[in-house]
Amino acid sequence: MAVYRRGVSLIFLIYILVGLYVAWIYDYINAPLLKDLAEALLAVFLWFVLLLGGNLHIG
Repeated sequence: MAVYRRGVSLIFLIYILVGLYVAWIYDYINAPLLKDLAEALLAVFLWFVLLLGGNLHIG
């Protein structure tokens, strides 16, 4: 019995990277947005630090 592993194809990865680049050069993605996104992801994955009184703000 064979087990098949589904992964992300190289073409899909290139498609996403090109999309990110185009969004960056047309100012749909900028540095403040990336900072806010990073802070939000830290808060989601390190929520227990927030409950202990920690600060996850970047900068």
